[in-house]
Amino acid sequence: MTLHQFAYRNVVRNFRIYAAFFMASFFSVFVFFIYSMLVFHPEIEDGLLGNVPILGMVIAEVILVLFSWFFIFYSMKAFLEARGKEFAILLHLGMEKRQLSKLIFLETLLIGTISIFLGMIFGYAFSKFFFMIVREILMLEDLPLYFSWKPFLLTVTVYSSAFIVITKLSVNLSSERKLIDYMKGHKNEIVHKSYSRKKAILAMVLIAAGYLLALFTTKATVISIASLVLLCITVGTYLFFSDTTQYLLEAIRKKKKLYWKNANMLSIAEQTFIMKNNGRMFFIVTMVSSLAFLCIGTLATLSSYTSQYDKLNPLGLIYKGHTDNPYEEMHISSIVKQLEDKGLSYHMTHFDVVKQTSSFTQFEVEVFRESDINSLLFSYGYPMVRLLPGEAMFIPYTEESIKELSKTKVRTVLVENHIPITIDRVYPELIFPSSIVSLNSIIISDGDFKKLKKPFSGFPDEEPGYHLFTFDIPQWIETTDIGLDIFRIVSNEYLKDKYSLPFYFENAGLSYSYLLATYSLFTLVGLLVAAVFLLAAGSFIYFKLYTNLDAEKRKFDVLKRMGLADNELKTLVSHYLFPQFFLPWGIAMMHIIFAFFMLQKILQDIANISIVKEFVLSFVLLVLVQVIYYYLIRWRYIAHVRN
Repeated sequence: MTLHQFAYRNVVRNFRIYAAFFMASFFSVFVFFIYSMLVFHPEIEDGLLGNVPILGMVIAEVILVLFSWFFIFYSMKAFLEARGKEFAILLHLGMEKRQLSKLIFLETLLIGTISIFLGMIFGYAFSKFFFMIVREILMLEDLPLYFSWKPFLLTVTVYSSAFIVITKLSVNLSSERKLIDYMKGHKNEIVHKSYSRKKAILAMVLIAAGYLLALFTTKATVISIASLVLLCITVGTYLFFSDTTQYLLEAIRKKKKLYWKNANMLSIAEQTFIMKNNGRMFFIVTMVSSLAFLCIGTLATLSSYTSQYDKLNPLGLIYKGHTDNPYEEMHISSIVKQLEDKGLSYHMTHFDVVKQTSSFTQFEVEVFRESDINSLLFSYGYPMVRLLPGEAMFIPYTEESIKELSKTKVRTVLVENHIPITIDRVYPELIFPSSIVSLNSIIISDGDFKKLKKPFSGFPDEEPGYHLFTFDIPQWIETTDIGLDIFRIVSNEYLKDKYSLPFYFENAGLSYSYLLATYSLFTLVGLLVAAVFLLAAGSFIYFKLYTNLDAEKRKFDVLKRMGLADNELKTLVSHYLFPQFFLPWGIAMMHIIFAFFMLQKILQDIANISIVKEFVLSFVLLVLVQVIYYYLIRWRYIAHVRN
């Protein structure tokens, strides 16, 4: 029998150990390949619809590559530990260490080749269905299945190099072991590590500090604080599993009533051993799970924004320009003509907005006329505004501002024209998107508005006001091709250092189509990446469980001979497995809960978006997946230790 045949039979014989590694590698290759098929597609458009989602694909591919290399490296270490006795027999029979290294290399290369081959085959078969979804998402006319050597070459290059390089490194960097150590197996690798009480307490302090920073983060401090939060959480989590868990278990052992109750002594003693030897593995599982949960939670956030887009943007089209804008008539005529040609019903309102200085704040305030506002409110079907001379009303800019401004009463004077007004109300609904009106916008009566003869004190250095044209369109989603020329001019101007156009244009239907396309494609990307992360996180635990399975079977055999009943065996197995699954995932969940507290606060400040509902739903779904995965592994584990 040749060495190649021997390697093949070893892979088949040890399929139990290789199964999780193969499935995670296969799924990783599968996801990477279908991403590559889309990235290299010859008919992907070069516009915004194509570029933004494809950039997300490239980022996802880079993350997958980095994570795959790390996962393969960790898996190799687990395989080498699990097969210590087998290596000892081969060395005892005369195999040279050079030959043993070659055998390991051939086995891993065989598994890698199969996972790469099947991943690409299934990926190519699934690509047609994937392109159909992407075509609808990106609203492309056609996105046919194609054949090109580029996705195949990229996938083979990335994953072949991963298997070859990491296998060589794992074998060469593994510590030298004597034959007797191999014969004793993995149980000789017990890490006799004592914990540090100071590090244990420091871990809890760092994690608590990270949580507090997350709670008090604002949109102004998010950039500076986010990296500090990440550092505190990462270091704190590592110290938690290396020291704090042992510190807590030691405290439990001192509670004699609890420690000596029923079979708690066996469970706690076993957990002490597990935490001493697997702290790094639990840290890795926690951080990887956090990435997966964060990915899914971010998708929930995007879903919340898309679902609330209509409420946050009540107008279909908005055109805003200087009072002396030379393009105004041409642009408005073009927009109206395009709406009529397409047969879309609309209600256009023209606002002459005047800037004045408030004596109360000494800042500028944007003043709207009552009749203009009522024209738009009539289109919305909202209650009309009724103001007497000297009365004024706040225009809300967010949902939260309605509550805040309803409790505010201001007596002020419009300085330039000496008009005293009292502002003691706020309109109870959002009238304009927050990007259109300023934080200081009010409505006054038509009589008071006519008295605004003198311009804003900042004129001519600053605009004395502006003209605003709003289009309330019931079928606003169908406006994607209205005003495209104006939209492109505005978009190109935003790419420059300074915005200098005398006009501004928003198309809610077009913006929503971009947002929905990007979100939908990111959902596909994110869910597949999250699935890879979750599968790998579970695989880390799987490797450790089955690496030590023979030793654990012997322990349970001894207990069964001592009279351990079947239901007691199940209880002990549950006590043994439960912390390994739910402690790292529980810590990961805590990290993500506080991360989304931070995200919720920032989104509330920026766009008045609530993600609580979406986050709770995704949280419950993740917990359900974890519970199912736990009971599946528990079922198989009990079946193994019974035999």
